[in-house]
Amino acid sequence: MARRKELSDELDPQVREFVELLRGVVDRAGLNPRTLADRTGYGRASWERYLDGRQLAPKGAVVALAEAAGTPADPLTAAWEPAERAWSRAELRNAGTQDALRIVGLKRAEPDGPPRPGGSGGARRWGLFVAGVMGVVIVVVGGFLLTGDGDPKPVSDSGRTPSPSASSPTAPPSGVLCGGAACTGRDAEEMGCSGDLVTTARSATVGTVVVEVRYSRTCGAAWGRIVQAAPGDSVRVTVGKTRHTARITAADDTIAYTPMIAVPDPARATACASLASGETGCTG
Repeated sequence: MARRKELSDELDPQVREFVELLRGVVDRAGLNPRTLADRTGYGRASWERYLDGRQLAPKGAVVALAEAAGTPADPLTAAWEPAERAWSRAELRNAGTQDALRIVGLKRAEPDGPPRPGGSGGARRWGLFVAGVMGVVIVVVGGFLLTGDGDPKPVSDSGRTPSPSASSPTAPPSGVLCGGAACTGRDAEEMGCSGDLVTTARSATVGTVVVEVRYSRTCGAAWGRIVQAAPGDSVRVTVGKTRHTARITAADDTIAYTPMIAVPDPARATACASLASGETGCTG
């Protein structure tokens, strides 16, 4: 197998240990991202991110890897759980830092502007404001991280755990990089819309090829896919007047999928296969 690049020094030790464990299983089984995509249902681009430590593999991908490699899943899933907690903690820290920078940027944009030359009152107020913002960020992030068992547990500014009925904006799952119209024309694997987040909404058989409408409710987008295909076979997905296509060109490829199209209801999407043999067919 080709030499992989070194893992980032910024990875949490538990995440690094988990990724190295995945790499060991993959190498011992003689697998690579392409064969993993064929055997697990998780795309080649996703496996490249998982094995490089750029994205944490979902639990479903870990179980699928164990099956593909012919190894017990329990050691992998046991290592995945602390890695998932560590990954979540790192995301919370990053979110806290971004919030602080955003607040500071808003303050700088206020109409009062910078302090007048020779005046020290404005500089003192600005210093107090920045200190206050950073203090709030430290308290909030600390509330997430230092809650006894290591799992993220958000606390309110009064120190009490929020009521389960309290409403808050729903954040996209880890690794999801687009939603709705922003997903149109993008690769489902690269945008994190596949894996555990995808279902087969409709399917049909054309010769020996299966053509599918794949749909991610989280991303609000659909795409077409063909499996058990051969070079020269292609797939097209259509939503209204928008369509995207993909074709198999490599001799050892059996799967092809189109870019995504944003659509709230997968019933509005149609996938069609055109085979090199001349056969065609659609999902209806």
